[in-house]
Amino acid sequence: MLKEAVDILGYSNEVFEFLKEPMRFLEVNIPVKMDNGQTKVFTGYRAQHNDANGPTKGGIRFHPDVTADEVKALAGWMSLKCGITGLPYGGAKGGIVCDPRNMSMNELERLSRGYVRAVSQLVGPTKDIPAPDMYTNSQIMAWMLDEYDHIREFDSPGFITGKPLVLGGSEGRETATSKGVLYTLQMVSELQNMPLEGMKVIVQGFGNVGGYLAYYLHEIGVKVVGIADALGAIYDADGLNIPDLLGRRDSFGIVTAQFENVITNEQLLEQECDVLIPAAIGGVITTENADKLKCKFVVEAANGPTTKEAIQMLNERGVLVVPDILANSGGVIVSYFEWCQNNQGYYWTKETVEERLKEKIHASFTNIQNTAEQFGINMKTAAYVEGIRKIAEASGLRGWINL
Repeated sequence: MLKEAVDILGYSNEVFEFLKEPMRFLEVNIPVKMDNGQTKVFTGYRAQHNDANGPTKGGIRFHPDVTADEVKALAGWMSLKCGITGLPYGGAKGGIVCDPRNMSMNELERLSRGYVRAVSQLVGPTKDIPAPDMYTNSQIMAWMLDEYDHIREFDSPGFITGKPLVLGGSEGRETATSKGVLYTLQMVSELQNMPLEGMKVIVQGFGNVGGYLAYYLHEIGVKVVGIADALGAIYDADGLNIPDLLGRRDSFGIVTAQFENVITNEQLLEQECDVLIPAAIGGVITTENADKLKCKFVVEAANGPTTKEAIQMLNERGVLVVPDILANSGGVIVSYFEWCQNNQGYYWTKETVEERLKEKIHASFTNIQNTAEQFGINMKTAAYVEGIRKIAEASGLRGWINL
């Protein structure tokens, strides 16, 4: 899809060659003394895709399945998100191969600090700003901030975002991605002339993003008919009691273990609904199930949940796919707001944060929709066109490439 977008813009092949890989990639070994006294060595990664528009920005995920290729791809997507939302950043991503569900808080703290020590030469408030991602949270960001401050010997709240409020975090950051998906869905409902009240929605994922999103949808009268976690899924055509489910889930977003009649994540995707929102992991909608989906449109809250071939199949069926780099951009937008507040030393109200987030989402959605109509392409490709345009123009003006 990257090559397709470059060709649509009429750029040279060197633009594609330049953008298809990150500018920098670091792999590190992190020795951690475990609670049993033994030392375990963890593998960590940091990819910086492009810094033509400004310092790079991107989360750090803790997951047993993290790979170098995944981190590189996510860094590229983050560059596109920053491009389409008009943020003065390039994309980055980090990850550590670990299973935090089987680690104590002390072990997680030592791992978090070890990662910062390992990548400290590449990151910083004017170089590369990390943030939370899968299985990381504000506490982990606080440990990382403290370690960075010790290394640099001065207070630097702008080094990392997604921090606790008392350490310079922003109001609305924890819920930012979910709010961004909600605002995107509201734009889609207007575009499709389909009222939100009574709309049937499946949210595949019940962690931070999926959980908050399900709650917000429930609050405005949307009928959430299905949710899923890592162990399974629940579906009820009459709607689920979302507040009850949220009260039951554990710290990793698991709730289905408490219920009978649980179905698989794969089965949930094929249940009847108006809107399907994959909000967990990538690659869940493929050529094997794209023709089995019973939804009117898909809003990608997760990163890369739909393959390129599946998007084509859905387009042919008239199913609109709202791209991830637009729908889930709320996190990086409010991370940018947090960074601005840290640099200013002046902090905004939650209402101000959410109002400015909504403005960014609406403007980005409108630009992508206009681009889709201009070139006669789908929204996913249009998002790539908009994202690449800004990165390429900045890189060209710096003299790095010829457009």
